[in-house]
Amino acid sequence: MTIKLNRKALTHARKLVEEGKVVRDDRDDWSEHAPSTDAQNAFIDEHGYGDYSEWHLGIDTDKSEDTKGRYSFPFGDFKKVHRCAVISLESRAAQNDHDEIAKATKNLLELIDKK
Repeated sequence: MTIKLNRKALTHARKLVEEGKVVRDDRDDWSEHAPSTDAQNAFIDEHGYGDYSEWHLGIDTDKSEDTKGRYSFPFGDFKKVHRCAVISLESRAAQNDHDEIAKATKNLLELIDKK
């Protein structure tokens, strides 16, 4: 398993934050705010895996592009960035030695908190 930082998704997340498309929720809210499996599937059906990938900071390069398993570290609900998701991502990435993703999420959180 080779998970790398999805730079396209990071650019997308930063743009959303700059546009004010952020939910400033609490740390533990992500389990309730994360898109359901049905919502994810509906998004993929409507927009495709290319757009789906832009909502995930991690890419497993060993997996096929047209599978949900390729994408990890989601940061939003397909409309806005969720602060709680970014907090969750930072700690999960650090715990699993995905240093580049952890650093990117820390910087993204700082950007959210600065706005």
